[in-house]
Amino acid sequence: MVGGRRDWVALAVLVLPVLLISVDMTVLGFALPYLSEDLAPSGAEQLWIVDIYSFVLGGLLVLMGTLGDRIGRRRLLLAGAFAFGAASVLAAFAAGPLMLIAARALLGVGGATLMPSTLALIRTLFTDPVRWRTAIAVWGAGFSGGMALGPVLGGWLLEHFWWGSVFLINVPVMLVLLVAGPVLLPESRDPDPGRFDPASALLSLAAVLPVVYGIKRFAEHGAGPIAALSVLAGVGLGVVFVRRQRALPDPMLDLALFRDRRFSASVLTNTLGVFALVGLLFLVPQYLQLVLGMRPLAAALWLLPATVAGVGGAFAAARLSRRFPVRWLIGGGLLVAAAGFGSLVALGVHSGLAVLVSGMALVGFGVSLSETLTNDLIVTAAPPERAGAASAISETGFELGGALGTAVLGSIASAAYRAGVPSGAGEAARDTLGGAVATAATLPAGRAEALLSTAKEAFVHGMQISAAAGAVLLAYTGIQALVLLRAQRAGDRVPA
Repeated sequence: MVGGRRDWVALAVLVLPVLLISVDMTVLGFALPYLSEDLAPSGAEQLWIVDIYSFVLGGLLVLMGTLGDRIGRRRLLLAGAFAFGAASVLAAFAAGPLMLIAARALLGVGGATLMPSTLALIRTLFTDPVRWRTAIAVWGAGFSGGMALGPVLGGWLLEHFWWGSVFLINVPVMLVLLVAGPVLLPESRDPDPGRFDPASALLSLAAVLPVVYGIKRFAEHGAGPIAALSVLAGVGLGVVFVRRQRALPDPMLDLALFRDRRFSASVLTNTLGVFALVGLLFLVPQYLQLVLGMRPLAAALWLLPATVAGVGGAFAAARLSRRFPVRWLIGGGLLVAAAGFGSLVALGVHSGLAVLVSGMALVGFGVSLSETLTNDLIVTAAPPERAGAASAISETGFELGGALGTAVLGSIASAAYRAGVPSGAGEAARDTLGGAVATAATLPAGRAEALLSTAKEAFVHGMQISAAAGAVLLAYTGIQALVLLRAQRAGDRVPA
């Protein structure tokens, strides 16, 4: 294993995939108005363009984490970097909504190989608890930084190039990883992984995707037989998967990890926290651009305070965890984020920028503080040889939370928006606010102004409802963390 200063250079290389994945989670929100104009996706297709990446990634993470433990985490990371770069080129030049959805799905396949490997390799590099906490803070800060870099970089690209350029930014970063990774990163794997079970791999994917699809369909169309059957099928396959893992001598997913309260409670906290955050980030770029009328770059710059707060929250976690019980820090961070969400209920059509900036800063600080510490607890609760699988479970919760946040909170806002726009406005105008803007451009001045006023009011109303729901969810998650996580300190390990 490399040592000293080289470890920190290697850490910088490992942060690159984290930056890209967080960039991809936010940059697309700023490109949605341009996608709507160029590719003319329906409301459902628009949500799938955003969601499919996280759905596929979340469904494959456990498989890829286990695969990395077996074949080598560096090898899997480099293979994923190549796949991610190639899929980015395909997405950039997509000729229609379905092609873009397919490219985003392939990006999810590549992304699933990247995330578990980064945390597992960081654990290999940094075995000292103090250096580990600093390294995980850098990892968390990279994620928070990427969530802001995405809008700023994407905003600049959208003002100078076409929407496909937001995907091409992935390519040079992946090239750097492919060149520097073999030199700087150590190889690590489970020395005794046991037999690989293909049936478990298929069951893990078959259990996750129907549940996510059913919840998404329920959020979009309400209760119905397809949504119910999809969820039930996924839950049934999940039960089969769990029973198989318990029966196998070498399970793909070590269910014993969930017996540790630090691990199970942290995974649940991660999932619910990201659910609220990513659902909000789906709506904020549209509010800034389509309601307040900002250009993409200007809108992105107004989100920088939230990013700075997020980076500060990650580094604060490393320092504060040396002095205070971790459960108070995690719970307190989520309650701060809940207060930020609650303030966004005051947003309006013609005002609200100051409320948005301050509220997003509170959300960024609180969620980043919490997520950094829960990731620490998740990875350190597992034995080193299972680091990839533990990281994959953490990232599965994270990605599924993000995907469901977009689907559910985005769909709640969409339902409120659709209810507020009269049927006479046309289907495109009732589907999305971007569709209303495009429709208004074809109408006489008076009718266009009336349509835009109604559509903006409806969008803001939907956003207020989603913000209130997110505030309640984060407050519950914070209180839950205080109850479930006993007085643990970050970096504490479970005896092997």
